[in-house]
Amino acid sequence: MKRAAGLIAGLAAAGAANAADDPAFGGVVDLGQAMARGSASSESLTKAYLARIAALDRKGPKLNSIIVLNPHALADARKLDAEREAGKVRGPLHGLPILLKDNIESADGTATTAGSLALKNNITRRDAPLVKRLTEAGAVILGKTNLSEWANYRSSRSISGWSAIGGLVRNPYALDRSACGSSAGSGAAVAAGLAVAAIGTETDGSITCPATMNGIVGLKPTVGLVSRTHIVPISGSQDTAGPMTRNVADAAAILTAIAGSDPADPATASADSHKTDYLKALDAQALNGARIGVMRTTVGRSPQTDVVFEQALAALKAAGAVLVEVTPPDGKVIEDLEEMVLRVEFKAGVNAYLASTSPDQVKSRNLADLIAFNAAEPRETVLFGQEIFVAAQGAPGLDDPAYLKAKADAKRLAGPEGVDRLLADAKVEVLVAQSGGPASVVDRVNGSKWMGSPSSLPAVAGYPHLTVPMGYVEGLPVGLSFIGTAWSEARLLSLGYAFEQATKVRRAPTFPASINTSPAFDGQ
Repeated sequence: MKRAAGLIAGLAAAGAANAADDPAFGGVVDLGQAMARGSASSESLTKAYLARIAALDRKGPKLNSIIVLNPHALADARKLDAEREAGKVRGPLHGLPILLKDNIESADGTATTAGSLALKNNITRRDAPLVKRLTEAGAVILGKTNLSEWANYRSSRSISGWSAIGGLVRNPYALDRSACGSSAGSGAAVAAGLAVAAIGTETDGSITCPATMNGIVGLKPTVGLVSRTHIVPISGSQDTAGPMTRNVADAAAILTAIAGSDPADPATASADSHKTDYLKALDAQALNGARIGVMRTTVGRSPQTDVVFEQALAALKAAGAVLVEVTPPDGKVIEDLEEMVLRVEFKAGVNAYLASTSPDQVKSRNLADLIAFNAAEPRETVLFGQEIFVAAQGAPGLDDPAYLKAKADAKRLAGPEGVDRLLADAKVEVLVAQSGGPASVVDRVNGSKWMGSPSSLPAVAGYPHLTVPMGYVEGLPVGLSFIGTAWSEARLLSLGYAFEQATKVRRAPTFPASINTSPAFDGQ
């Protein structure tokens, strides 16, 4: 037990990150085995991660990836150790420290802020159902991660990974580069070895973008597989939570724990009939004979990423996959429809959420109040405005005919006539694409730059999207996306796992200040 804690704390103090036997970068299976044989405990792991957070997140590189720590984390860990000693092991997550994005409620006395000063006192003492599922599975909730404020839904000129509550999340692969968003803190913290895993949320790209830019695995599940109750909302059509981990097996284990029906979330009505043990379903030989459609959605925008993508495609073929070129539908039409849908659903959703909070703790009771709060609070608008909030305030209600038509058209074009048609016409079971390019330098004047991704198609359809590390561009991570039809998580995870095992490309970050420190810039 002392050895495990010492390794993590010592590594944190030294600022190194690549020790092969370092338990800070351990996964669900190996850390579980370490606790089973007595070389680690939940308490020792929790203490060690807390020490690493102090050294790397609060000091040192100062990643700003975590907003608040659970004051009961060590006590929870000790209780789980006592259960293990008594012969009760709840499952593979028993005793493992996990972080939550700070738009997910937890009944541990911490506020759920969505990064906004308007919610800084929002202590609801409610567990989101997914959090309850995690703790029932034996996980230790370590704390809450920083995020793009309001899950990146306040301004089109926002800086990804920045919130008024937490500041800017730094990318551990280059501190001057974007960690993307909105689940920026979850991505950076997992990449830096500050917890076993984290939970992110996505409406469109908010799990998969920070996962690829921070060199980790991210899974956006089918909408309705994981409850959204007690999560600060954007869209009832597209919101979902999902795992962010350092390997595919960990994502599978966490999804197994958090998936399931919730009577308070009608979208999850059929979740219990679709969920399975995703960890047991993994198969390292899954690519052998698999027919895969190749989407070149962003090819040509980053030549260096294109090279890594071709290497990934070669690895898929070498593992036995049959690759078929496919052409995705016009994304502009879908995205225009999505914009209208999100405006309407955000206004309705955030008004309902605010009404569920305590008026003593949250003075803003609706979107109009939030707009007024931001206008009066300079710390909120010091970097960018709130034009999305203003546009959403002017949106019609959920019964508006134009909204209902836009929602139906968007779902049809992205789902049955999008992903499903591509799969059927090419006779493939999954689509792959570049998850996006390498992280750009953070620019407080012009905001965050992003070369695009395939996220909108599965996001609008409500279908699953998995990203797995596929390589590096000048030391910056890039990912490979696996996209499938509704409820195909088990197959996506298995194919992603087979790719991961065949390539084993992921490496830990070293926290450089910049990758632009090169003699080439000085003409040397």
